[in-house]
Amino acid sequence: MKKTLLVLLTLFVLLPGCSKQQNQKSKGTFDLALVTDLGTIDDKSFNQGSWEGLVQYAKEKGISHKYYQPAEQSNDAYLTAIDLAVRGGAKVVVTPGFLFETPVFIAQDRYPNVNFILVDGVPHSADYSEFKTGKNTVGVNYAEDQAGFLAGYAAVKDGSRKLGFVGGMAVPAVVRFGYGFVQGAEYAAKELGLASGSITINYHYTGAFAATPEAQTLAASWFNSGVDVIFACGGAVGNSVMAAAEQAGKKVIGVDVDQSGESPTVITSAMKGLQVSVYDCIADYYNGKFPGGLTLVFAADNKGVGLPMQSSKFKNFSQADYDSIFNKLATGSIPRMDNLDSNGSPSVVPVTISRVTEVR
Repeated sequence: MKKTLLVLLTLFVLLPGCSKQQNQKSKGTFDLALVTDLGTIDDKSFNQGSWEGLVQYAKEKGISHKYYQPAEQSNDAYLTAIDLAVRGGAKVVVTPGFLFETPVFIAQDRYPNVNFILVDGVPHSADYSEFKTGKNTVGVNYAEDQAGFLAGYAAVKDGSRKLGFVGGMAVPAVVRFGYGFVQGAEYAAKELGLASGSITINYHYTGAFAATPEAQTLAASWFNSGVDVIFACGGAVGNSVMAAAEQAGKKVIGVDVDQSGESPTVITSAMKGLQVSVYDCIADYYNGKFPGGLTLVFAADNKGVGLPMQSSKFKNFSQADYDSIFNKLATGSIPRMDNLDSNGSPSVVPVTISRVTEVR
């Protein structure tokens, strides 16, 4: 049976943070706090998007705020930073990233009078034997598969035929971005009536969220082999892909936030509504409507994901094209496709998938 899309999959596997705190003022308490995941609040990615939502609300309402950066990537370090935030007067603590799932599971009971906004996760015990979202906690998740779908669809409709996906750690959010990207590319290929084998996608997880020479070398080799655009989905991994793209004169798709300012090679970004979702949850707290005990999903239907069309650098993919496909996702005309196989690979995409073992 003919297949439209050939995906070459190379499936493979934190950075300790520096001990650092950002003060708004030297004395007093801070009502709003954010504890960073790996990286900093100016990482042009997950931490920054969440921090900007907190800062936006705080500045509008004149509320004191501060962020804390754990000394390392560990549950104990994250709990220590949360404790500092609570002792510093925090009424609401924002924790961006799935690595906070266990720390928040513990902290929500330890500090019942503090409210937690867990971005991109659901609280659970370290051994996954218990899941609990307390009344003082809200989980915020996103339809990354839809954001990835939009990116893959737009890339193919814009004219790209050889694509790449470089993910960081193969955690659920990154995996959803990846298989959504594959599905969007396939959907566009079918709409265009492309022949079998017209589209290829190289697929790889680096195993971390760091910018490394190895990630840049991988991206460079893909670009040299003819790959036109790479979806860089792994925090600072994107910096390595952008560096390779700048040298090769190729294109990059950013992730989480609008990364167009990071490199002229970024043609668009598969965005989560980090800023708006954090802002809304904080607003709910101050309006007496904090959705404690719930896990919220920000998707196309509530504009929780999307592409930044105003800053995108497409040649053929228009705003009208975007509005049309986005509306199909938002209304459910294109249902969410979130089936995975045991390796975290797309299992429902109607394509031929070859797994290629990486030679180290």
